[in-house]
Amino acid sequence: MSIPAPGIGKLTRIGVFYDGNYFLHVSNYYAFNHVRNSRISIRGLHEFIRHQVASEENIDPRHCQIVDSHFFRGRIPAQEAQQRGNLLYYERVFDDILMWEGVITHYLPLRNSGGKREEKGIDVWMALEAYELSLLKQFDVVILITSDGDYVPLVRKLNTIGTRVMVLSWDFEFVDNEGNRVVTRTSQELIEEVTYPVTMHEIIENRTRKNDPLIQNLFVQRDVSFQPVKPMTAMVPSEPMSSEPISEDIFDSEILSLKNGYGFIKYPPNNLFFHHTDLLNAEFPDLNEGDPVEFNIGFNSVGEPVAKNVRLLLDEM
Repeated sequence: MSIPAPGIGKLTRIGVFYDGNYFLHVSNYYAFNHVRNSRISIRGLHEFIRHQVASEENIDPRHCQIVDSHFFRGRIPAQEAQQRGNLLYYERVFDDILMWEGVITHYLPLRNSGGKREEKGIDVWMALEAYELSLLKQFDVVILITSDGDYVPLVRKLNTIGTRVMVLSWDFEFVDNEGNRVVTRTSQELIEEVTYPVTMHEIIENRTRKNDPLIQNLFVQRDVSFQPVKPMTAMVPSEPMSSEPISEDIFDSEILSLKNGYGFIKYPPNNLFFHHTDLLNAEFPDLNEGDPVEFNIGFNSVGEPVAKNVRLLLDEM
């Protein structure tokens, strides 16, 4: 009879399930509305998960392995994506990243409802897959990357079969492309139901000060080609469809002020708001106050004029 090597114990099997729209919302926040100006790395996140599970279960990280990971998201039709510049390319790049990290993708088409794009059925699909795979593959720990209280019934069902649940959640605020304050908060009921609630925004801020390599590796370096994927931001399912057309006239002025992910263009009698997702030929962190720009004028959901299709006039700098 073989004797196990010293220090070798039972493998803790981890299954990871991404609420894809939520994950990209968080990734966009760190890329365009946070001082890091960088997206979340799938590889770095998986490494963090392994160490976090090991810490919670008081075992060696080598005995914690992600054996299955799945990404669920609604998607706009290919024809519409083709009309949005390089969106199809960026989607393919992100699919490649998921594929290389062993993440299985699950997509459903976004549907229009009351002037808004909405995900229909994707949360139910994710819950069913998570429960079924937990039964079949006997995960010890299931990781949910979500903030949605709709997953509470899933957590309760996983508890009945003895599967421990960890939720990774972020709470933050920022200003969207219409100048509105967007607040992201995690369901308190979800936090109370799971075995291991992990407040990622607090961990990132607290452990960044200690130069924790696990936290540094959570973010993609800015020279990685996938970094400037701005079209992804415009795909949030609750994005209102503007009833007002964007003007074909081109205007020029200069940047008056810059904030975290948005700014204002000098344009009397009122200054025009613009969002980082409307930049066409520059990265938001590279802008400076006083830079010359040209733009079209569109309207937000309440009919106020905003700058769209903002282009930095490089030849005048």
